[in-house]
Amino acid sequence: MTRVFVPIDSAALSVGAGEVAAAIAGEAERRGLDVIQVRTGSRGAMWLEPLVEAETGAGRVAFGPVRAADVAGLFDAGFLDGGAHRLALGLTEEIPWLKRQQRLTFARCGVTDPLSLDDYRTHGGLVGLKRARTMAPGDIVEEVVASGLRGRGGAGFPTGVKWRTVLEAAAECKYIVCNADEGDSGTFADRLLMEGDPFLLIEGMAIAGAAVGATTGYVYIRSEYPAAFATVKAAIAIARSAGLLGGAFDMEARLGAGAYICGEETSLLESLEGRRGQVRPRPPLPAHHGLFGAPTAVNNVMTLAAIPWILTHGGAAYAGFGLGRSRGTLTLQLAGNIARGGLFETAFGLTLREAIFEIGGGTASGRPLRAVQVGGPLGAYFPESLLDTRLDYEAMLAAGGMLGHGGVVVFDDTVDLARQARFAMEFCALESCGKCTPCRIGAVRGVETIDRIVAGADRARDIAMLKDLCMLMTDGSLCALGGLTPYPVLSALTHFPEDFDRPAR
Repeated sequence: MTRVFVPIDSAALSVGAGEVAAAIAGEAERRGLDVIQVRTGSRGAMWLEPLVEAETGAGRVAFGPVRAADVAGLFDAGFLDGGAHRLALGLTEEIPWLKRQQRLTFARCGVTDPLSLDDYRTHGGLVGLKRARTMAPGDIVEEVVASGLRGRGGAGFPTGVKWRTVLEAAAECKYIVCNADEGDSGTFADRLLMEGDPFLLIEGMAIAGAAVGATTGYVYIRSEYPAAFATVKAAIAIARSAGLLGGAFDMEARLGAGAYICGEETSLLESLEGRRGQVRPRPPLPAHHGLFGAPTAVNNVMTLAAIPWILTHGGAAYAGFGLGRSRGTLTLQLAGNIARGGLFETAFGLTLREAIFEIGGGTASGRPLRAVQVGGPLGAYFPESLLDTRLDYEAMLAAGGMLGHGGVVVFDDTVDLARQARFAMEFCALESCGKCTPCRIGAVRGVETIDRIVAGADRARDIAMLKDLCMLMTDGSLCALGGLTPYPVLSALTHFPEDFDRPAR
């Protein structure tokens, strides 16, 4: 009997992993071979998907990208024993792109069956939760404080400090809410983890519940992630049947309503309560007055998924990765015009240049790189001269950008940055919840102003007006949607002024 591993991740399915799995099953049956397929998550090397692995005496051997038409040839070449084939990549763990990583959060993704609790335990799962359940709540919180973990959703607020606030809040009922409304362009880490290792998220939320005294948790998953939603729901049911949930802490998955603004934590809470997703004024903070008016710890998927490793190995061990105030690992997502796109987990400190050229292999088109956007649609555009900026919170901020959720979108020299700036304003106008005037009206005026700049009637006046408008949106918006939209606009104006100085296209 030979085990063959084929991903069931959405990205792999989109390029034919389902057809490959069916072809492997059919070919094994025709040849009378005893083959068991294990459907895993993705290892994150998206340019190699579908990545098929065969379990051999030497270890798991990888082949990819495999198409259904390649399967018969793989069997002919003896791929079940790691035989030579043009798609052979050698031992999976020795693939340079994977070997260079420091995988703490994504150690199991692509390795285990996502819905096998036995697999999860065998590969180190539930150790952190077991330890947490022997500790006092305050001691769990202080372990997280010692780790230096900061929110991986964008703002980078210290997780332990947020948890301590919720713990100290006096209330009969408290909640843990996981923000899985991953809507930023170029980001897919949350989806990858929910589809590939959902028990890790469940364990992280259970530990969070024990730390702050919450009895209920909710995972709010964006509506565009139906497979992730189904996987997380199934994993919750399995965990509950195994006694890991229920009693002291239980949780459920909720499907979002398809609004980008619900990635903002207070809009998410409004949506969870059954209302239109609109931003709440702050104060009060959700840590004091959150879901249904109770103290609530709102963290994103990557933040909560880091918690089991911290409780297993200790906060000091986690703080041993990274640099400065950016501790632990960064789940970098390389997308756009890049040769080797995918998820790369490593300690904070890698530069943008290293990420794009050493890890990502440069542009997929082979043309010169012109701009990089980091941090989603509200992130700044960096020119080639800023590529030596380190990927950590403070360095990105000092360079006029933000790290956000770790998404990096690459553009070659065919990009028009005036159009990209216009897109940022248009995106804000479309996705605004409508609660505050600077965002709701400012973004519409921003589109109109950029159109006038490109048309060239009075560029100097309109550029000055656009800059004033950006300042108003930054200072006057209730949340980050309006407050951060100026980042891509002003960075495009600053670093690529020539794109605003051409006739309309």
